[in-house]
Formats: sequence, C-alpha cells, structure tokens
Amino acid sequence: MRVAMLLWRVTWLRYVGASAISLGVDLAIFLASHASGLSAASAAAVGYSAGIVAHWLLSSHLVFGAGRRNGAERVRQQGLFVLSAIVGLLLTVAIVGLGSVIGMPAILAKLVAVGVSFQATYLLRSRIVFA
Repeated sequence: MRVAMLLWRVTWLRYVGASAISLGVDLAIFLASHASGLSAASAAAVGYSAGIVAHWLLSSHLVFGAGRRNGAERVRQQGLFVLSAIVGLLLTVAIVGLGSVIGMPAILAKLVAVGVSFQATYLLRSRIVFA
C-alpha cells in the first residue's frame, strides 16, 4: 500500500508539472486573446484549447507514459482524453462566464476555474484515460 501511494504521488507530481506548463500556455493565450477584445469566456475557451494540446503531449509521454497504447487503443485513449478536456473546458467557460456576469475580474475567475478543472481532469485521466 505504501508503494502504491508513493507511485500515485509521483504521478500526481508529474501531472502537476505538466499542468503548470500547459497552464502557462493557456494563460498566455487567454490574456492575449482577452486583451485583443475577445470576451472573457471566449478567451478562456481559446486559451484552454491551446493548453489541451500541450497537456496531451506532456501527459501521454511524460506523466502516464506507462499507460500508452498503440493502434486502435491509442485512438480510444486520445478520444477519452479529449472528452476529459471537454469536461474541463465546460467547467472553465462556465466558471469564467459566471464570474464575468457577477463582476469578478476575468483573471480571478480564470484562476478559480483552473483549480476546479485541474482536479476534475486529473481524476478522469488517472482513473479512466490512462488507467
């Protein structure tokens, strides 16, 4: 049981690292898009989508590499990853959109959304996508 917990933590830490890099991509594009005139919710969607691509590359190779598949199973895994990303995207857009409606600064709403979507997608990816 101790070994399983240690391995989980190591995977979780790699996931945190991949998420931090992907978040950098996401936030940079979010801020640039919002500054160029996109609504906060639209900019959140664009940034999150770019972050998804970065996260797939990092997650499938560095975080959950042992769970990599080939052929049809790889396509299935990619599909499940995209579905988990859509869950995160919907959460992000909903939280940023709601934050905008209630007058919350866009960056604050985005940061709240980051925390919620991080936990949701980690659970989906660790237990379903790369299991």
